[in-house]
Amino acid sequence: MTPFNILAVVQGGRLQYEAILLSASLRLTNPDFKGTLFLAEPQPGPRWKDDPRVTDPAVRDLLTSLGAVFLPFENTAFGASYPEGNKIEALDALPDEPFLFLDTDTLITGDLASIPFDFTKPSASMRREGTWPVMELYGPTYADIWSSLYARFGLDYEATLDLSQPAEYWQRHLYFNAGWFFHHSPKAFGARFLHYAESIRDDRPDPLVCQEIYPWLDQIALPLVVHSFGGGRPGPELAGLDGDVTCHYRTFPLLYARESDRSVEVLETIAGDKNHRRTLRDWEPVKLMVYQNKGRKARALFDRAHLPLREQIIRNRLKREGLWLR
Repeated sequence: MTPFNILAVVQGGRLQYEAILLSASLRLTNPDFKGTLFLAEPQPGPRWKDDPRVTDPAVRDLLTSLGAVFLPFENTAFGASYPEGNKIEALDALPDEPFLFLDTDTLITGDLASIPFDFTKPSASMRREGTWPVMELYGPTYADIWSSLYARFGLDYEATLDLSQPAEYWQRHLYFNAGWFFHHSPKAFGARFLHYAESIRDDRPDPLVCQEIYPWLDQIALPLVVHSFGGGRPGPELAGLDGDVTCHYRTFPLLYARESDRSVEVLETIAGDKNHRRTLRDWEPVKLMVYQNKGRKARALFDRAHLPLREQIIRNRLKREGLWLR
């Protein structure tokens, strides 16, 4: 197995607590992990109104004790106006070794060594809905929009199409969730990711003029970057990501409503550890959903074998029951 590092982004507030769960889940399930978990931390500067760093000494000490390494980086393109851009700008700060990026709201639930990564062929998460682009009556088609982006960067649009999907259906086009992605060179991948994202932001192709690009800019650029490096949709060998090995839960109500028993077990094991509890109890979502058992009430509302097809339906039911929070 090729050794690799893991990259996540950390800031003060919600992300610092999610980083504790990510770090602790890695240590719990992969105690012999050979790489380094880097927590990329944006530094204060003109693109931030407030200090974005983790300033709580107890949180920093806990993360360090769990084996995480803080990785400072500067924002030159994004910042408070588009914090999702941190995952793009942080890549340049990594050692130029194979990497797996994970959103901070991810739990490691299985053996990472079981996934046969080919870091020369990047890929990314397919756990997504058709959030972008939004079709307008008499406006540009999916093909118009996506082909204009591939043409902008001299890429082969036709080669990315899933011809098993109907014409003008969003899944025909290469579209990822940016919750995980990987490559052998964070320097090269990050430089191209930044170039594509800035180009789309600053000079949209004509078919994109009426499209809202926030907060989806990273997910608009990501398939172009993956394809440009010879990658594409993940094959069955990567099924453990968003499967038995990682869980991108996004929010705790969604975790309890739809994720596996193993994911809940890992969360509650970590939260129940006395070394973690004294810090995690200060975070409202864990306090309510785990320590006050509201998560179990949310879980009882759904049959994991027959979940609604759309996430919004799950959210709406949780809201009606007073069990929704971010």
